[in-house]
Amino acid sequence: MFKLLQLSLSCLLMSSCSKEVTVTDTVPAATTVSAKPAPSVVTYLTGDAADVTTAATGGLLLMGGSTDVDAAIAWFLQRAAGGDVVVIRSSGADGYNTYMYNMVAVNSVETIIIDSREKASLATVADKIRNAEALFIAGGDQWNYVNYWKNTATEDAINYLINTKKVTVGGTSAGLAVLGSAYYSAATGSATSAQALANPYHKYVTLGANDFINAPLLANTITDSHYSQRTRQGRHITFMARLMKDFGYTTTVKGIGIDEQTAVCIDATGIGKVYGLNNAYFLKNTTLAAETCVSGSPLTWNRNAQAISAYRIAGSATGNGSFNAGNWTFSGGTSYFYYVNNGVLF
Repeated sequence: MFKLLQLSLSCLLMSSCSKEVTVTDTVPAATTVSAKPAPSVVTYLTGDAADVTTAATGGLLLMGGSTDVDAAIAWFLQRAAGGDVVVIRSSGADGYNTYMYNMVAVNSVETIIIDSREKASLATVADKIRNAEALFIAGGDQWNYVNYWKNTATEDAINYLINTKKVTVGGTSAGLAVLGSAYYSAATGSATSAQALANPYHKYVTLGANDFINAPLLANTITDSHYSQRTRQGRHITFMARLMKDFGYTTTVKGIGIDEQTAVCIDATGIGKVYGLNNAYFLKNTTLAAETCVSGSPLTWNRNAQAISAYRIAGSATGNGSFNAGNWTFSGGTSYFYYVNNGVLF
């Protein structure tokens, strides 16, 4: 009887211990983390979705903003030779699709909204760009283009089109701003000429060079748009002074400023003409860098009142004047000089 009672008690204790071990040693179920889906890219297609390859030709379309120049856009589209045209931007919609598709016979016009670094890094986006026979960068905010596209597959695809596939690439306003070897990024805001001339290191004067789009015809060159309409000559020359001092352009710096409703079309050999209603301006340092280009002080770039050589060409419906990007020679316009004394442009 005693042994039976002892056995029953032992079983009870063992049962109790077993339950405690079971509770205490419970292992949580493994947590499964789903892979992050690829971002959804908004595109707008007009025309044939099937890719074609045509005998496209190279060149650059530089447009100064506001209303597009029809004759320059037609020149750009003709160089696609009936192929696929791609428009890239970081905002907006399909405003160029029907306009371009109905102007010149092309296989398709596709707009891609690339509004993040994740989207700019997608192979699907890069492939669409690489398959283009002409590429156009719309207006918008150039800081978005630098911030989203620089050092991504999108940048690589743009440079592939320019330097390997050798098709025509163009841009207007913010799209123009990023085409030079040097660029004004507008990372912190838009600088006025007054701000830049008074202090070449103003917080709004944010520049980059030789690290984004590589168009050899625009080597040592910085562009600016809405030129006369927004009185941007002063800031443009300040940008050039900064490039000579801080970005390695120690012997040569060039600038192309383009008015609204005006465009410069440059063929693969570097020969350009000016289209549209207003003017294009071609600037180059004559000799030495600015005498005074320091933070907190007005710019002085005098050099015997000839610091910057300038050439102005008026646009026309059929293309006016001549500009050679290779040797920086011109015809059909007016030459003059710019210089700056103590923050005042002359």
